[in-house]
Parts: sequence; C-alpha cells; structure tokens
Amino acid sequence: MNRFKTLKGVFGNIDGQLIRSTYKEQIVFYCEEVKVMIRHIGGTPPKYNPETRKELLAHQPQLFICGHSHILKIMYDEKINCLYMNPGAEGKQGWHKIRTLIRFEIDGKEMKNCEVIELGKR
Repeated sequence: MNRFKTLKGVFGNIDGQLIRSTYKEQIVFYCEEVKVMIRHIGGTPPKYNPETRKELLAHQPQLFICGHSHILKIMYDEKINCLYMNPGAEGKQGWHKIRTLIRFEIDGKEMKNCEVIELGKR
C-alpha cells in the first residue's frame, strides 16, 4: 500500500476497513521544526467542529491539514497561530468539479513554496 518513502495519512469517512486498520483518525508529528496535526474532518477557521477545536487547543500545531469538505482553502488562523490547509479533493467521489491537491515545502520553521495543483475534472 505504501509506495512512498515517507507517507503520513489519516482515514476518512468513506474509507474501508483496510485503510482504517492502517491509519489513525488523527496524527500529530513534527516535520522539521513545524508541529503538524492532520485529521480528516476538521471544519474551517474559525468554525472547527468541537472535537477538532479541543485537539487543536491541546496540541497547538503550527500547521493543521484536514479535508472532508472537498473545498480547497489555505488560510492562517490568527486566533490559534496556525496555518490551515484543506487540499480540496483528489478523488473522483464527491460533488467537487475539479480534483486538486497542494504541494509545499517545510524548511526548518518555514512553510513555503505552496502550489495548488489541478488534476482535471472529476
């Protein structure tokens, strides 16, 4: 399943048992000097869902990556000092019209060179 050298992921609401047994609902880790939190369903700033809000306050990441909405959005949440990223949707299921993903670099404490990549129509 894992064909990449380093792959981190979480399961989503439509994933089957294989994915759910391989990945967790949420992960928190450091990439370089940036604390990262990833979870599938998170909401959007400032309207995070209650469980996500609790986790964000407990872990205080500098980068929060989530999905579920299929709406690409990148913004800085000044209230919690955290960069929010939702890459949109790469898959073919859902209501989105264009498949998207985000590519960016983490260099020490710096998050930079963010690219939005369109993969074509769903």
